[in-house]
Amino acid sequence: MPKEWVRKHKRDYYYRKAKREDLRSRASFKLLEAVEKYDFMKLGDVVVDLGAAPGGWLQISRRIVGESGFVLGVDIDRIEPLGFANVVTIVGDIRNPEIIGRIKALLPRPADVVLSDVSPNVSGVWELDHARQIGLAERSLSIAVEVLRTGGNFFVKVFQGDLQAGFLHSVREWFYRVKTVKPKASRKESAEVYILGMNFKGKMEEQVIA
Repeated sequence: MPKEWVRKHKRDYYYRKAKREDLRSRASFKLLEAVEKYDFMKLGDVVVDLGAAPGGWLQISRRIVGESGFVLGVDIDRIEPLGFANVVTIVGDIRNPEIIGRIKALLPRPADVVLSDVSPNVSGVWELDHARQIGLAERSLSIAVEVLRTGGNFFVKVFQGDLQAGFLHSVREWFYRVKTVKPKASRKESAEVYILGMNFKGKMEEQVIA
C-alpha cells in the first residue's frame, strides 16, 4: 500500500473520528449520517448488514436498535465479535443461492432494514469495476426482497456509471420512495453513492393476497 495513501488516510477527519470513538471503520459515519437524515432505522429494529466486515456498520446499527433489536452481519470474511448477544455474524458469500435460507434461519422475524456496503475487488478498469459492483447491488436487492417485511427499508452502495439508472429502476419497482444519497463521510473523489429504498411494497404474492 503506497505510503502517501497511508499518510493521507490517517489525516482523514472521519478516520481519526472513528479511532476516537472506537469504531471499526470510517464508513460508520456514512450510515450514521444517512439514518439521522432519513430515519430509516429505529430502536427495536431487525437489521441485516451485507458485506459487514470489519463491523463498523454493525456497531452503528447496534447503537440505534439497542438491546431490543437484532443485527445480523454477513461477510465472506470472519468478523470479530462485537460482544453483544443480539449481534450475530456469519461467514458467507451473498452470491451463494443458499445465503437467503441461512439469513432467514437466524432472523427472529422478517427484517426491518437491509444494508449493503458490499464492494468488488477493484481491478482498476472502471467499466469492469462498475459492472461488478452493480451486480453485487442487484444481488443485495434480491436478498432484501426475500428477507424484508412489507414497509421495510434498503440502503445499498453503488458506483456511479451507465448501469446506475437501470439499478435505480429496479429499486423503484420494489420501494415506494427511492433516494440517491452521498454522505459527507464519502470521500469527494469517490464515485460511490448510496441508494435508499424506503417502504418496501412487499413480494408479489403478498400484494395479491392483500
